[in-house]
Amino acid sequence: MKKNLNVIQIKGIRGLVIFGLVLCCLTAGFIVFPGWVAMHIWNALASFSSVIPSIGIIQGVLLWGIIIASYFTFKKDRIVVCVKSPKGLNEEELKAVFADLKKQNAEEKFINAMMKAREAELKIQETDKNSIECENKMNDEINSHQN
Repeated sequence: MKKNLNVIQIKGIRGLVIFGLVLCCLTAGFIVFPGWVAMHIWNALASFSSVIPSIGIIQGVLLWGIIIASYFTFKKDRIVVCVKSPKGLNEEELKAVFADLKKQNAEEKFINAMMKAREAELKIQETDKNSIECENKMNDEINSHQN
């Protein structure tokens, strides 16, 4: 992660226009142009056969999307994304998961910050539970003395 992070501010109409132009250029350069190339390659291959129909620019963009999705699906370095609800995990299991994450990502500042925030949240929940239990005990003692 970069240490010198630059923040881009969009101010006024001029900033919105520049942002729109940059967005259009990125869309044209990374989506439309490769889709146009894919369309022409497909149509060139389709000209050799009368069975394969020719495609337009929209289908070329979709073909480009399929190529990119296939690339990310079949590349060697797999990205594993697991989506789970942590409600079923108890605190010790969560601590074990965080310990594993710390071992795997010792150099990632963002992930470490997220883990520290979650640990702090767990500590706050623990202290809240303890304080509520203490208050309940004190209230029970007061009620038993009053009766």
